[in-house]
Amino acid sequence: MTVVGVIGGGQLARMMIGPAIELGLELRVLAETDNSSARDRATSVGDYHDLETVMNFARDVDVVSFDHEHVPTDIVRELENAGIAVHPGSAALAVAQDKIVMRQRLTALGHPVPEWAVALSPDDVTEFLSTHGGRAVAKLPRGGYDGKGVAVISDPADVTAWLDAGPVLLEELVEFSRELAQLVARRPQGETAAWPVVETTQVNGVCAEVILPAPASETRVAADAAELGRAIAEGLGVTGVLAIELFETPDGRLLINELAMRPHNSGHVTIEGSVTSQFEQHLRAITDVPLGSTESRHPWAVMVNVFGAMDTKRYARMDSLSGVKVHNYGKDARAGRKVGHVTATGNDAAGTASRARAVAEIFSTDI
Repeated sequence: MTVVGVIGGGQLARMMIGPAIELGLELRVLAETDNSSARDRATSVGDYHDLETVMNFARDVDVVSFDHEHVPTDIVRELENAGIAVHPGSAALAVAQDKIVMRQRLTALGHPVPEWAVALSPDDVTEFLSTHGGRAVAKLPRGGYDGKGVAVISDPADVTAWLDAGPVLLEELVEFSRELAQLVARRPQGETAAWPVVETTQVNGVCAEVILPAPASETRVAADAAELGRAIAEGLGVTGVLAIELFETPDGRLLINELAMRPHNSGHVTIEGSVTSQFEQHLRAITDVPLGSTESRHPWAVMVNVFGAMDTKRYARMDSLSGVKVHNYGKDARAGRKVGHVTATGNDAAGTASRARAVAEIFSTDI
């Protein structure tokens, strides 16, 4: 039996457990704590920043993958140097770990990105603001996620503390009509498969809702997004699932916002919405077996995140909405924390979204 080791015990690792069983794989997880979401498969608990901990975990598996992008690149390289299969590999993962490297590589490959610059001093910020309408998006190169480490700025003083710590990525404040996400999977030998592009809604910088497929994307938008996804996966040598967050501008252009080289929040909708979910596909890709169909199982699927707490006593209130699937991440309650999601499928977009939102509202709790 092929043994897959996942570094990181969050909800992404948790959602790989079922597909791994169905594929006949043994899934092992290096979790951060005993109470991690994927604790049911946490064969090891420890610090992924510690080389010895990671090496001891990886020696007994056939392939290593990740629940997040935060494992230090030098540790990933040590795994590769030891002959351990790692997907995605260190060269690709480095692009997802550092937003400045990401912009450099995407620009070098000729892919569409917002106008950007690296700021090393307040004068650099002043210069960028002066040529971009007095406002810009500032990003910490490393460690930011779900709106953290990202700020809209209008003055160098807005990022003084960040500049004291190192370089800051500056980007134009893009005028966009909506946000999209394109997921694609790639095997080590090069086969790729792309899902239909989805539309995402962000609240306070965090993904709140996903619609599969993105409305009004039947023609050029869907084709362009899929082509872009495949080109990036091949150009960066990504293995596994790649998620590309996109801006669609009013004139129909697509600009790349962020990349994630793992299953992604925007792909949770594929569990019920697609023939092959992103979690099954990621496992297929990293174990280098033929990829599954990415066709949709229903005309529409809508995923809505649940924040704060998942109160299991509230399941009784779902009687009239039993067609909606609930996913509980097994996390402790905390304000603003993603603790689960719900997905509805149906024949019309508005009705499907309404049912998903209604169930998410049942479970969402202010902390």
